Amino acid sequence: MSDPSSAHKPYTTGARPFSTAQKLNVTATSSGWVRVQDADSYKYSGNDNPNTTPEVLVAIRNLAARLTPLVSGFTWLSPAGLDGEREFDKSVGGTLSIVAHFSQKVVVTGSPTISVTNGNQGSGSGRGPDVLVYASGSTTEELTFSLVVAAASATHNASDVLSTGTNVMALAGGTIKSVEDAEVATITNTAAIGTATGTVLVIA
Repeated sequence: MSDPSSAHKPYTTGARPFSTAQKLNVTATSSGWVRVQDADSYKYSGNDNPNTTPEVLVAIRNLAARLTPLVSGFTWLSPAGLDGEREFDKSVGGTLSIVAHFSQKVVVTGSPTISVTNGNQGSGSGRGPDVLVYASGSTTEELTFSLVVAAASATHNASDVLSTGTNVMALAGGTIKSVEDAEVATITNTAAIGTATGTVLVIA
C-alpha cells in the first residue's frame, strides 16, 4: 500500500503555499506564477525530488515581463532560530544576514544595502542602524545581505532588539533590475513586511 501522504500529493498541488515562508517562494516567471524549489516546497509539488522543475501555480505567458519586480518580504538567515526567538550573542559576535525576497528574478550591480534598526533597549543609546550589504543572489529572486559584527563590539548591548521597518533597502549607487526585461525594481517595503521579518534579541 502506498504512503497516503505521497498518494495524495497531486491533490495538494496548488493548494499551497500556505505558510508565510512558502508564500515568499512564489515568484513571477515567463511561464506565470511559479513556486520556487527549496528544501521544503518540493514536498508539495507532486513528487519527492527537490531538484524537480518548479511548479507553475498559475500559467500566464510572459508574466514577469509584464510586472515590475517588487520586494515581497524579508527573512533572517543569521542568526538562526524561529521568528521572535532569534538571539545574537554580543560576546561571540558573528554575521547578521537577511534574505530579501523579490516577486521575480533580479540582477544586482554594485552594493545595495538593508538597514536594520537597533531599538537600544539595552543600556546606553545611539547604537544602530546596522547596515547589511548585498552579498549574493544576483539572477535569482532571493538576495542575501550581510554584516559581520566583531565579538564584544560596542555597536550592540545586551537586551537590544534588532528589527526591520519600512523602506529598509537602499541602492547605494547600485542597481536592482528584472532578469526578464531589465526593468528597475521597486525596492520600497511596507511596515507590515518589516514586522513580518521578526526580531533578533541581543544577548551577552
